[in-house]
Amino acid sequence: MVIKNLENKIKLVLIICSLFLAGCIIICISSIWTARTMVSDAHKKVYVLDGNVPILVHRSTMDETLDVEAKSHIEMFHHLFFTLAPDDKYIKYTMDKAMYLVDETGLAQYNTLKEKGFYSNIMGTSAVFSIFCDSIKFDKEKMEFTYYGRQRIERRTSILTRELVTAGQLKRVPRTDNNPHGLLITNWRTLMNKDIEQKNKMNY
Repeated sequence: MVIKNLENKIKLVLIICSLFLAGCIIICISSIWTARTMVSDAHKKVYVLDGNVPILVHRSTMDETLDVEAKSHIEMFHHLFFTLAPDDKYIKYTMDKAMYLVDETGLAQYNTLKEKGFYSNIMGTSAVFSIFCDSIKFDKEKMEFTYYGRQRIERRTSILTRELVTAGQLKRVPRTDNNPHGLLITNWRTLMNKDIEQKNKMNY
């Protein structure tokens, strides 16, 4: 009789210990999961100081901001590539910065223009080139874009306006100081570059 009661007590103790252990495991897993969730949520929140007032902002992934970043990257490249002044150091500076944003297709166009004496002609005629973006069409699924803009070429006696349309693709690369958007223009080509208006400065 004593042995039977002892066996029952041992079984009871084993059951209680097993339940206690299972409970501890469940509590530990729940605590770890809750802590990880809280840390992950905290990493998505950033406080920005406006004077002495902290303002809560939320982090976003690149997929959420891809459309905006892609258009900004495309516009930045075209601004660097097509904004020119009669200064060889300035042209070299802007072209060096532009080449970080495009693959070898951009370098090929730059070399072609250079071989044709395009940049030498800018310095010889004191022409000033500026670019204005009209719109950018971007296909997020195919990572393809079409850029529509107008180029203003101001010379000593005239102002020429040209219509510019280019196209290409984008691919993701690591973000760097020289490429803050983490995107690279590939297969870049000019679809249209034609005169649309010319004004004589003497009429001003």
